[in-house]
Amino acid sequence: MPSKLYIQGRLSIVAQAEVLLHTKAVLGEGPSWDEKNGLLIWVDIEGKVLHTYKPDSGEVTAKTLSQRIGAAVPRASGGVVLAMQDGFYAYDPTGDELTFLGNPAGRKEETRFNDGKCDAAGRFWAGTMSLHGKPEQGALYCLEKDLTIRTVIENVSCSNGLAWSPDNRTMYYIDSPTKKVMAYDYDLATGELSNGRTAIDVTIEGAVPDGMTCDAEGMIWVALWGGYGIYRWNPVTGELLLKVDVAANQSSSCCFGGDELTDLYITSARVGIAEADLAEQPHAGALCVYRSQVKGLPTYAFGG
Repeated sequence: MPSKLYIQGRLSIVAQAEVLLHTKAVLGEGPSWDEKNGLLIWVDIEGKVLHTYKPDSGEVTAKTLSQRIGAAVPRASGGVVLAMQDGFYAYDPTGDELTFLGNPAGRKEETRFNDGKCDAAGRFWAGTMSLHGKPEQGALYCLEKDLTIRTVIENVSCSNGLAWSPDNRTMYYIDSPTKKVMAYDYDLATGELSNGRTAIDVTIEGAVPDGMTCDAEGMIWVALWGGYGIYRWNPVTGELLLKVDVAANQSSSCCFGGDELTDLYITSARVGIAEADLAEQPHAGALCVYRSQVKGLPTYAFGG
């Protein structure tokens, strides 16, 4: 049963995620739910591995590719679309075929793609970051269904979580070092952003916001890298509603899946953790799950 705990001076609920798969990912990231195939997709960025998990059968696959993979989303026409180190690719797992789709014009050198997600219209949003930790080298891009690529936000240090409100009128975005979740007015018909403002200031010591998702009630669930968990906030009031404890300090991202969209799948990482410290958190890099009483929003497929 969830317990109560004061976090940042506020009374909040604390729940516990369970370890689902001991994957020991170097940098687990980017989970997405393929509703059509009942399949969870996620990546190990540094391991260059595309993972899948089928809850109904317990079947697990791991495919090592040629580049770092920042994010993977299902494609409406079949297969997946990947944001890789050198650009956007389509991947057909049945034929083990990787097809280059494009790379943003003007993209800075020595960067790689990081997190990404599709909006309800089928556009694929994904951003970049420096390979060497340099600030403001990245950007947020949008891969349109006609395969053109737009640069939307520049001078980003570590492009990360994306989410949309249930009515698709608000987009949430994280540039991790800012320790903020930004909100933008969103036009689903055009994919245009406006009126950027801070929705959440993350003031938890030692933690930065990473990946995120939104639920059917309009609340956002944010993975805190360095925070041992997922935090559920009201993005309108700023109220912290829930912490889901995860047995890995570097919780990296989350998405809802399962038949009822009530299973919150959580990725984590072990990159940068000394061997001695890994003995204290043996589940670092695992795939975890929290059985929520709140229904999530679906993962949208790329429509191109």
